Amino acid sequence: MLASSHFRSIIVVAIAVVSAALAGCGASNEALHIVGTLERHRIALAAYAAEPVQTLNVREGDRVRAGQLLATLDPAASTARRAAIAAQVAQMQAQLSELVRGPRIESLLEARQRLARAQATLANAEAERKRVMGLIARKLVSQSLADERTAARDQARAGVGETSAQLQALTNGTRIEQLDQARAQLAAMQAQLQQIEIDRARLDIHAPVGGVVEALPYRVGERPALGAAVVLMLADETPFARVYVPEALRIALAPGTPVQVHIDGVTAPEPGRVRYVAHEASFTPYFALTQKDRGNLVFLAEVDLTNPGARNLPVGVPVEIRIADDHHK
Repeated sequence: MLASSHFRSIIVVAIAVVSAALAGCGASNEALHIVGTLERHRIALAAYAAEPVQTLNVREGDRVRAGQLLATLDPAASTARRAAIAAQVAQMQAQLSELVRGPRIESLLEARQRLARAQATLANAEAERKRVMGLIARKLVSQSLADERTAARDQARAGVGETSAQLQALTNGTRIEQLDQARAQLAAMQAQLQQIEIDRARLDIHAPVGGVVEALPYRVGERPALGAAVVLMLADETPFARVYVPEALRIALAPGTPVQVHIDGVTAPEPGRVRYVAHEASFTPYFALTQKDRGNLVFLAEVDLTNPGARNLPVGVPVEIRIADDHHK
């Protein structure tokens, strides 16, 4: 992404020019030459979700400030998810409040009434069983009827136990474990709601730094893929020179080396300092080359312009890096 086809064409031509120059100058004492172009750091602002572009607030070439809103993606799906989670959070907050307050008086009264009904049912079932057992003693009814009444009595007794336990639970109030579980569930739902709000905010694409809008790959209504660049911008900083160093000159260049940067269209050279030199050759692996071919190797290097006045220079302009003979020696 950082090197366009036009830029690669320039590099190929530049390498050919440098190679020809080296072949012609041999071991002369002329200044060493390295060519490349001016560049700025490119920043790709990606789509956090695969949603359509809703607004574009800038145009290509616009200068923007840090924090400025550049584009927005459609928030409809995110808004719907937030509403659903917010409703669940509200429900769980109400349930937790109810657990903290404990049972209402009406609930206690209702539980006592259910227990009273269950006890009355048990008393009736026990009385009916005793009556049937008396009839059996006189051989007036079968044993099966006695078994039925015994089963009814046992069922009524179980109902009394169940309603009594429910009343006891209401009387004792909410256990601390239940409160802890409810609080944990509420915290988890609130965290989900916060994450959705963060995701929603990321649909608004802001400039992380000041700079210039270089490209807008998508138009309003188009749907970029997740992670696709919606806005490409160049950081508002002093440009640097990106050059490719021929193998014969690599030994002369190291991070920190002062150089002169000659820029096409600028009369006086700009002072610069080498920031980075690649340890591996570009394009062709060194182990695939014969001794004759090693002269075609090039190493990527970047040179910072140390003059603050160079801040407004455009990118893509060809440059030539020169190292003085005395430094080379």
